This record gives sequence, structure tokens and C-alpha cells, in this order.
Amino acid sequence: MANKLKVYRVDGKGGRLPGAEETVEISKIGAELISVDSDSEDETIARAKDADAIITSGAKISRRVLESLPRLQVVVRYGVGYDTIDVDAATDNHVLVVNIPDYSFEEVSNHAMALLLACARKLSVLSNEARRGNWAYAAGNLAPMGPILGQTLGLVGCGNIGRMVAKKAQSFGIRAIGYDPYVDGRIAAETAVDLVGFDELLKTSDFISVHTPLTKETYHIIAEKELRIMKSTAYIINTSRGPVVDEAALIRALHEDWIAGAGIDVLEKEPPDPSNPLLKMDNVIVTPHAAYYSDESVIRLRQSVGREAARVLSGRWPKNLVNKGVLPKMPLT
Repeated sequence: MANKLKVYRVDGKGGRLPGAEETVEISKIGAELISVDSDSEDETIARAKDADAIITSGAKISRRVLESLPRLQVVVRYGVGYDTIDVDAATDNHVLVVNIPDYSFEEVSNHAMALLLACARKLSVLSNEARRGNWAYAAGNLAPMGPILGQTLGLVGCGNIGRMVAKKAQSFGIRAIGYDPYVDGRIAAETAVDLVGFDELLKTSDFISVHTPLTKETYHIIAEKELRIMKSTAYIINTSRGPVVDEAALIRALHEDWIAGAGIDVLEKEPPDPSNPLLKMDNVIVTPHAAYYSDESVIRLRQSVGREAARVLSGRWPKNLVNKGVLPKMPLT
């Protein structure tokens, strides 16, 4: 009798357990879903050694892990980014890497706009002052505060989410420009986003919203040089990945007033150290990597992850293959 197919939900200790949605999809092919906590390569190798598939949110799936799991056919990542997975090593080991690129567009774009508006209207400062009973704070204390109408939003990354942010910003009378070497100008033009050079975007924008994946190319794409080019009245919004912004440089920029403030959903280290200066600045709004969330988006994500794993283990190609040139271990149709 053939061994039962095993799908492992692998993540760090205290990570989320798989929901009913993944279980339902994976049980349709007669596979078993097992959840394990792992904070190291050794733990992953030891506890998921007989995995046919891995579904994961943040576990590091390295070359060593991939080379040590002989049955592994596919790794499915909860979400769009897949920087925790060594894609080249997966391809070398005939393992498919799958992401879910079409989920939470609305949620992330809404969150980016919420951070932009909160920064523009200094809502964190105003809320704190109201709680202190300081109802006269607005008189003489909010300058500089520009209007939202007529401001310029610079999008670093003009994919689906970036373009959706542009549409929403335009409804407030904000002009949208963008930098993205991989997006066709005609696609950007469909949402009235003017593609410009990176330095021009940095010099021109009143708000900069980052919407790139984390790659070698985008690591610290916003660093000291870029922050010094920005307007002193500008704000930076990041709902993508923490390390696309050099956090030490951002802290210095905020301390020394190179820029006006920031709205941040992601940090270089998560969870952050409680002493992180970004958590204590009045001109910074920090949310705990929550831009993706709504009840419906999480249900859709879990269903999609389960379906993609089940699709591969039942002998079919996934819908969202990352490593296009991979040769699978088993024939797929």
C-alpha cells in the first residue's frame, strides 16, 4: 500500500495553525495535513523529513532543507512574497515553488491609503493630544501640513497593488507617478500613472509608497542616499517588506528631519525590539504587519494554499508557479 501523502504546515514557534480551509482542500486528495513549529533548519529537516508538500508563511526553506527532504514536491507560500524560499535551490532539487499573488490586493492598497491619510492629517499626534484633553492643540502646532488635494504620490513598484493604490489616491485629487523597470508603460498609463526615473520620483513626491517584492535588487532600495533626496515635507509608506527600506537610515532621517514622517506596516526585524525608536516617534505610524488582513482575505488565502498543494500532489501543475523552468519529480498535467 502506498504511503499516505503528507502536507506539512511549517512555521516558527507560536505561528498560526492551519485553518479548516487548508484541511478541507488537502483532504480531498486523501492527504494528511500536519502542523509543526520550527525555528531552525535542523528542526524543519527532522520534523518534516517525509513531507510531500510544505505550506509555510515565514519558515526559511533553504538549500539545505530542500536537499534533505527527498519526497518534497512543492512548497506553497502563504502570500505574494517568497523571499524566505531559496528558489534556485528548489529548481535544482525539482521542487515547485508556488505563491498566491492574487490575494489581499484590496486590503493592502486600503491599508497603504489609510497610512498615507493618517500621516498627512497627523492623526497619531492629534489622537494623543485629544486623549490628554488638549483640544486647542491644532492652533499653531500642526504646521507644516499641506493639503492632500494636488499632492504627488510616488509609487516604488507599479504592480497590481501599486496601481490599485494609485486609483484610490487619485480619488482624493492626488497625482500618481511611479518607478518600476518591469512594468510596461502602457499598463501604467491605464491607471494614469506616469512612469519616471527613480531620482525624479524621490525629488518630486509628497508621499512615497513602496510596493516591491523583497529581492537582491530591492533590498534597501530606500536607503540614506534616497532619503536625502526626498522632500523634507515628504512621507514614506511601506506595506511591502521591511528590508526594502534601510531602517537605520530611516531612523536617522526622521531624527534629523530629512523627511516629515512615515507610515510603516513592516519592519526589518519582526517582531521589533521594544526599544526600536520607530515605535516611539510621534511622526511615525506603525502597524503590526496587518495590511493583508480581512476575514475574507484570510479565508481566500487558506483555500488557495490548500488547493495549490493539492493540485500538485494530485498530478497537476499549480496556477501560480514561481520557478517556471523547474522539472518536477513526478509528471504533471
